[in-house]
Amino acid sequence: MIKVATRQAKNSTLDLARNVLQIESDAVRALVERIDERFLAAVDLVRKRKGRVVVSGIGKSGHIARKIASTLSSTGTPAYFLHPAEASHGDLGMIESGDVFIAISYSGASNELLEIVPQVKRRGAKLIAITGKAGSPLAREADVHLDASVAQEACPLNLAPTASTTAALALGDALAVALLDAHGFTAADFARTHPRGALPHQAAASQALLHVAEVMRAGEQVPQVASGSTLRQALVEMSRGRIGMTAVVDTAGKVRGVFTDGDLRRTLEKSNDLGRRVDEVMSANPKTVRREMLAAEAVHVMEESKINQLLVVDARGGLVGALNMHDLFRAKVL
Repeated sequence: MIKVATRQAKNSTLDLARNVLQIESDAVRALVERIDERFLAAVDLVRKRKGRVVVSGIGKSGHIARKIASTLSSTGTPAYFLHPAEASHGDLGMIESGDVFIAISYSGASNELLEIVPQVKRRGAKLIAITGKAGSPLAREADVHLDASVAQEACPLNLAPTASTTAALALGDALAVALLDAHGFTAADFARTHPRGALPHQAAASQALLHVAEVMRAGEQVPQVASGSTLRQALVEMSRGRIGMTAVVDTAGKVRGVFTDGDLRRTLEKSNDLGRRVDEVMSANPKTVRREMLAAEAVHVMEESKINQLLVVDARGGLVGALNMHDLFRAKVL
């Protein structure tokens, strides 16, 4: 009996889940017939605006509004979310003449939105309302009303916003994509607003986990001179290495110091003697990192020390590599 009851419970859960998806897909499908002149008017309002796009809503509609604002921004239509309750406490100052205000409320009667609509209008902003009630106060006051009504919510009680929020989100996506096309927004434009997201998720994650050993210069790419070398020899090696520095090492290959462009400028301010020993003017005990460290940790060391390059050493302090900010930019660590 227990197994039968369990099987029935599982089937009931699956049927409920399928019903939710069916109701929500029907709600979105029904929107297709409502893409008409009103939708074109909404696109036209946003395209011809002289200010910004502000998206607002309360409760579940507020979450949808945030997502729509984000989608608009990432597809060529700069937008931001305004919480209607905060608007009544000073944030209305963000809205100016020439802005377009998109208000989302299924009932079209959210007090928090209705309270600020007169001020939005008074400031000269245009109002686009996305509601499920064409006769609601918000719809009546709108310059353009977009109908996001649904036959029923997917909630068995027909109470929790489910199908209605899905419909509003889909309508917002349609608006964002229509504007993307109208602006001539390209894949290159998208990449500029998604410097990390342009990469596949796995690639972005692996990029963040790069180690110093994977981005550093090694072997002959690392400029270095022996302790006791002349300043002239150090300059020649710096020029060859082309990273604005050279390591100074002892006979065992351990780092004794670093001579940088900054050291060179300070030295030449006092003397033009290129025959003096580099040890006299180098920066002793320089900041170093280990090749096992994350490249992001190397960035932190550079930022904390206000330097643009680092030497990489092994456990005994032996020179094994070098890197600068350009290497980190090239590896997309920065």
